[in-house]
Amino acid sequence: SCMRPAQLLTVLEREFQAALHGQHTPVMLWGPPGVGKSQMVAQIAERHGMPVIDIRLSQMEPSDLRGIPFRVEQRVEWAIPSMLPDAQRHGRQGILFLDEITSVPPSVSAAAYQLILDRRLGAYEVPDGWSIFAAGNRQGDRGVTYTMPAPLANRFSHYEVDINLDDWVAWAYANGMDERLIAFLRFRPELLFEFDPAHNPVAFPSPRSWEFSHRALQKFGDVPALLTGALQACVGPAAGIELSAFVENLEQLPDIDAIVRGETVKVPKETDLQYAVAAALVGRAIRAKSEDNATEAYGNIIEFAGAFPQREMGVMLVSDMYRAIGEEIFAVPQFSKWANIVADVMLYD
Repeated sequence: SCMRPAQLLTVLEREFQAALHGQHTPVMLWGPPGVGKSQMVAQIAERHGMPVIDIRLSQMEPSDLRGIPFRVEQRVEWAIPSMLPDAQRHGRQGILFLDEITSVPPSVSAAAYQLILDRRLGAYEVPDGWSIFAAGNRQGDRGVTYTMPAPLANRFSHYEVDINLDDWVAWAYANGMDERLIAFLRFRPELLFEFDPAHNPVAFPSPRSWEFSHRALQKFGDVPALLTGALQACVGPAAGIELSAFVENLEQLPDIDAIVRGETVKVPKETDLQYAVAAALVGRAIRAKSEDNATEAYGNIIEFAGAFPQREMGVMLVSDMYRAIGEEIFAVPQFSKWANIVADVMLYD
């Protein structure tokens, strides 16, 4: 089953809750590298203030999971590895996350399977309130992958991560990503994820590597001679050059503060600059949320949204603003006027 990140978060949330009532089914997330599988799991744990024990199975020896044998009189017992969830040490609830499960050599996987199939390993048992989530790459996604044996596959519910730009943009605004980067990916949506296993690139565009390029923009933005190279190091040669050129062109951006103040500002003719203005205005709207003049700022931004020659651009701006701010924008006087103008263009997905 292929699902968008926003839907998968709901699935993981429900499965996390189900562990408390003995109704939990382990979840397996399939998807190429860098699409945010582990980030989604971390988000659920964070939401509840619960621990995640993240076990990278691909880096384990069989004894790491099974423990080390020691002798007790005439018997051999196994010392339980301290990283496995323990109700006393880690708490009664949490997430056991088995990452890179498809890259595990068969010698290690046998122990991991017992953990998932029976929630136990020798004398060890996974505490009741703990959920088990796993993630791995499909066989076409490069990297070492082993086929998942049928008995194991049969114990999971399986979801494939579908990469969705709207979900990524909502996440990016919520997490303070650079608005120039958000604008660029709106302008070039097919670059959110571009990976060809046949060419085996080292750096390639993915949600994870765009997050790295956000950091590069902060670190090297004032050193033009380094910026292009730093961006290429994150997302690969072609995408790095494009983002660099996009950012450079933003010197021609109109005065964003003037728009928020309600002054008359011309909409730029170039599409890339229009995307950049829209993203910058959503960012301003988010920052205005905590200020006294929020309604006024929202109104001026919506007013400007109505001025784009392509109405879709204004719809995108107001939709992103609505996702970031919520229903407060419906109360803004300019909203209903704007909504009437674009009534025939769908506002929400």
